[in-house]
Amino acid sequence: MGGQSVPRLPAESLPAAAAEPRGLAFAGPARQGTASGVGLALCQRLLEEDGRIHLCIACRNAQKSEATRDLILATHPAAQVSTVEVDLGNLASVLRVARELRCRFQRLDFVYLNAGVMPNPHVNFKALWHGLLAGKVLHMLTTAEGIMTQTDRLNGDGLQEVFATNLFGHFILVRQLESLLCGNEKPSRLIWTSSSNARESAFSLSDYQHAKGRESYSSSKYATDLTSVVLNRKFNKQGLYSSVVCPGLVMSNMTYRILPVFLWKLLMPIMWLIRFFAKTYTLTPYNGAEAHVWLFKQKPEYLDALVKYHSCTSGLGKSYVEPRKINVDEETAEKLYEKLLELEKQALERYSDLLD
Repeated sequence: MGGQSVPRLPAESLPAAAAEPRGLAFAGPARQGTASGVGLALCQRLLEEDGRIHLCIACRNAQKSEATRDLILATHPAAQVSTVEVDLGNLASVLRVARELRCRFQRLDFVYLNAGVMPNPHVNFKALWHGLLAGKVLHMLTTAEGIMTQTDRLNGDGLQEVFATNLFGHFILVRQLESLLCGNEKPSRLIWTSSSNARESAFSLSDYQHAKGRESYSSSKYATDLTSVVLNRKFNKQGLYSSVVCPGLVMSNMTYRILPVFLWKLLMPIMWLIRFFAKTYTLTPYNGAEAHVWLFKQKPEYLDALVKYHSCTSGLGKSYVEPRKINVDEETAEKLYEKLLELEKQALERYSDLLD
């Protein structure tokens, strides 16, 4: 989204990751599992880059986990693939899987924080029409600014569902896995899936769970950007680095819930044409995972903590990564982090029986 753009980055700009086997935890979409979309494409592409990694995939239930594992092994039969069950929107589930991961692994080199929900999405066609008249339609179509709203709700923990799933569950997971992520011989990486829809105007510190608004998805993704910035400040010296990526517009289960499927099919030829002007119309999960995979091959010490890495696809279908400065206020980021710590304290008191 917006922000200052800097030159695109080729996929081969640095060599592939180090050769020895490494543990990798992958947090898949909490409502869809990794059996489809960017999650599955990411798993397959990582193994194409380095077949020696140990890939740990996370889904909401055993059926989804095993289905995803079978799909991966069908194309990479020699891969080391294990599974865990977790619902990132359920704090007890997050604490349980963190304890399980601490028992199973001595370190984690990459954690892809990819879970996300967008409940009851609505398109404001009136706003889209006004954007067309004002000459802003391309910006609106690439960021969904002003045209996408959601109806959020409370989850079983008494938190706003989108905030809990898209941000807070990940935050708790990272905090619980610090012993596996910090102080290792080589740096560990957090790679958050953010969005071009992450906007400061949708976020408020006084309502950081977005209980009073209608753009909970945008708010949660902006809060993700803020959180990543602070994590770098606090943990880089301990060997933990955090990055945010945007997969672009990918046709996934989440996307298909925004409009009826038949309408998407009618719009698809137009969307392929739009890609000549809107490079973030990646459309396929494989293209959407471009930035995730590119970061897998980079040395984190040389990355900019104030940049979001966007998966892009040219009109002719060439995939590449474009870094863009993210519009974050670092003081706001610190204040949000403190609020997350306060909420974490309350959560851990409530679920003290699940702690070591």
